[in-house]
This record gives sequence, C-alpha cells and structure tokens, in this order.
Amino acid sequence: MFSLYKFKRGKAVRGITLFITILLFVCSFYADTLTAYATLEELEAEAEARKELPIQSNDIENWPVGPQVGAQSAILMDANTGVILYSKNIHERLYPASTTKIMTCLLAMEQGNLDDKVEFSHDAVFTVPVGGSNMGMDEGQSISLEECLYGILVGSANEVANAVGEYVSGSMEDFVSLMNERAQEMGCKDTHFVNANGLHDTEHYTSTYDLALISSYFFQNEMLCRIANTARYHFEPTSTQPDDFYLNNKHKLINGEIPYNGILGGKTGYTDEARQTLVTCAEQNGMRLVCVVFKEESPAQFTDTEELLNYGFHNFQVMNISENEDRYNIEATGFLQIGDDIFGSSKPILSIDTDSYVIVPNVISFSDLDSEIDYNISDENRVAQIRYSYHGMYVGSAYLDLATESATTYEFDTNIKTTDVSVEKTEADPKPAPEQDTIFINVKKVLVTILILAAVLIFLFVVRALIANKKTARRRDNRVKRKQHRRSSVRSDFDDFDF
Repeated sequence: MFSLYKFKRGKAVRGITLFITILLFVCSFYADTLTAYATLEELEAEAEARKELPIQSNDIENWPVGPQVGAQSAILMDANTGVILYSKNIHERLYPASTTKIMTCLLAMEQGNLDDKVEFSHDAVFTVPVGGSNMGMDEGQSISLEECLYGILVGSANEVANAVGEYVSGSMEDFVSLMNERAQEMGCKDTHFVNANGLHDTEHYTSTYDLALISSYFFQNEMLCRIANTARYHFEPTSTQPDDFYLNNKHKLINGEIPYNGILGGKTGYTDEARQTLVTCAEQNGMRLVCVVFKEESPAQFTDTEELLNYGFHNFQVMNISENEDRYNIEATGFLQIGDDIFGSSKPILSIDTDSYVIVPNVISFSDLDSEIDYNISDENRVAQIRYSYHGMYVGSAYLDLATESATTYEFDTNIKTTDVSVEKTEADPKPAPEQDTIFINVKKVLVTILILAAVLIFLFVVRALIANKKTARRRDNRVKRKQHRRSSVRSDFDDFDF
C-alpha cells in the first residue's frame, strides 16, 4: 500500500514538475515573442521618427523637394560628376556593414588579376563568427579572384572578403591600411575601416557621402558592374573547391523582386548595430546615379531606394556645357587660331571640352547657373576649370582646353603654358544690357610674350640691316673713289695738250 502510494505520489510529482516545466517554457516563449514584437514596434517607431529628420537638399531654393525616407542618412549622387541631387545627413559617421565590401572588391580589381587563385587561410575562414554571412569555404581551398568577387558581391561571403584582403596585401592589417589610404585619395573625410567585410566594430565607420564617392569609382568599372548586377551565380566543383552550389543575391532591385529599369548593380548590408544598409546604382537619361541609405529597416531600404532613384531621374536633366555656354569667349580670336590653314580651317587655341555637362533641376535653365574659374590645374593641356553651381549647390564643371593640333603649313612657336592665360569678366555694356554678361578670355601674358619675341626679331632684323647697310656704304665709297681717280687721270692727260 505504501509502495503504491509512493509510486502514485512520485508520478504526480513528476507530472506536476513536467507541467510546470512546460508552462514555464510556454511563458518564456510568449515573453520572448512579446519582447520581439515590442522591439519591432520600437524599431518601426524609430524609423518613423527618422522620416522627420531634416533633408538638407530641400533647403535649396527652387530645388525639387525630395522624399521623406526612414533612413538615418541617405544620398543620391551622379557617379560621373559627383553632383549631389539628394542629401540627408550625408556626413554623419555610421556603420556600413557589408557595403564595406564595395571598397574590398574595388581594390581587388585595381590590384589583382581575375585569373589568379585565392587560397583560404585559417584566419580568413575562422575569424568569421558562426552565423555570419559566408559561402562555406574551408581552409586550404582556393578559387579564382573572379569567383571571389561573385562570392562577395552576390553572396556577401565574409570569409571570401578576408581571403581577398590577404591575397591583395599579404595580411589583413596591410589590406586595411590600403583601404584607408585609398579612401583618403578619393576625398573621404569620415571613413575608417578596420576589416574587409564590414563586421561590426565601433572603429569601423563611414558616411553615405564617402561611400557614394567610393561607389562612384566602383561603378565606373564595367566588370564590377556586371558582377554586382548578378542575381544568381553558380559555383561548379574544381580540384581546389569540391562543392557545387548557387548563391542568390538578396538585393531586390537586382534579383527582380522590385523591377527597375537601368540597374547597374549594388550591395546589401546588415548588422544589429548598423541595421539595414544599401548601395544601388542605376543609369537613365544620361545620368548614372548612386544611391546610398544607412540605418534603415527592412524592406524600406529597397522601397526608399526606388523612390530616391525615381526622384533623381524624374526631376533633373543633363545639359551639355559646350552647347549651352556663351559667356566664355577668346579675346582676339581672329589672331589666336591654330590649324592646317589660315584661310578658314583653323580653330581657336582655347575651347571648352565637349563631354562635360551639368545636372540641374528641370525647372531652371543654363543661364540661371553661377560659375567661377579655377586655374589650379595640373594638366598641361588644360588652362582652367569652370565650376557651375545653383544657389551654392555644385552642379557640374568643364575644362578650358588648349588646342594640341600643330600647323603643317605655317608653324609658329608660341611656347604657351597654362599659367599664361587668364580669364576676366567684362563690365556690362552701357548700351541696353543683353540677357547676360559676356565673359572674355583675355590672353594678356600670351600677347606680351609674342610682343617680346617680335621685338627681339625686329632688333635682330635692324642689326642685320645696319650691318648690310655698312657693307653697302663701303662698296659705294670705293666706287666713288675709283670714279674720282679715273676723272683725275683723264684731266691729267688732257693737261698735256693745248686746245
């Protein structure tokens, strides 16, 4: 009886214990769910609050009003000119997460050979935390550098970024130094890298402006654009990598989940501290725009990027500078010409390069722009740079180029240097003012040089003429003396006769 009671009591205790355990588990599960839900609500509230942050580009007079996005920082920049169409906290230092890999791949393309084999060291593989983005490479395996770039840009593989850094510089420390040096060369002011993959570190940061600069270089490379715009890549087994697998791109504007015309590529990024980060490049209407958003919540990083790209392509236009500029002219153009013939086929010695353009809002015209001249140009074939702005916002630039064609029929050595040319703005004509002032290019120093050369030539000509005249005078004096001698001889002969 006691044994039976003990058995039943023990069974009951075990049942109660099991029930309590299950109850605690269920409560814990729901508590975690409620906590996660609260955190999600909190994140959404933060994203809504970020939409109220000021958009600096909206403060420009007559500038198109940009969209309110949930990103802490966002920028829309033309990759070819550096013109900024949209700016929101673009110089704030934030965590880039895996968008760091844009710099990693750019350096790999600049420093490496796509056919080279990249071997995976122990450190490259095992310094990546469990659960971090990877493609399952093992220590001792190797793939080509080109395959590495697909692994990084399509699959965001952290161990591959490490291996590429070691391939380029020999060690991660040296590669990180190279990353920071290259960033400074590009003009980055708010960037400091400590790794090649973007895993979180408080000292690893950049800004949307700096990353847009880096991305502008990246998207000038056709091969990088092709790789970064790949939705799915197939890795086939080799003797140094035995696995057969596919990597899928999570960038929704690349993989087709959000169709968009003109996409050239991009890179996703995420850490708990950075939140969602995204870089995207698209080309339409003669503009190649780079969009960077930092500290977003999914999937808004994609929808906000789409909205920002639409804002740029729909509200701005490209204007060729040489076709619209009529304020800069060369003084004495009839004299300073260069070409094969002086009867009509010659061209000005200075001209505005024909490839440069400005990007301006659709509602303004070229005459609305302000301009200034910069003579601090290192290129010997360029005299100066004309920089254009609209209410203080840079919109593009053009160079004043020296003509390099040499004359074949008439050769004149003017020995012109870029420092010999200056540009001055003329005063308004007292007559009824035209629509805009005319700015003349004044070649004072060139004219002075030519006058000095002409003076030297004239001096030499005069000296030569004097020498020639002196010789002529001597010959003339000799002829006179001979004539006088003959005359005196004739008179002496006649003196012997009496007429």
